[in-house]
Amino acid sequence: MSETLPDGPTAVERIDAAIARIESAIVARTEAGDALAKRHAALKARMAEAVAALDDVITRGSPN
Repeated sequence: MSETLPDGPTAVERIDAAIARIESAIVARTEAGDALAKRHAALKARMAEAVAALDDVITRGSPN
């Protein structure tokens, strides 16, 4: 009674592949989060500049 091995990957190989996919997803999510944080910081800085410019326009336009 000899057992034949399956043609596909073994359970250990499937688990290793799943771990590799999970690790890749973690890296991709971290990179996406970093990019989002950078975009948020840039937007926040631009909004601060815009509000300061509006404040300047309002201050110059109001009679003292």
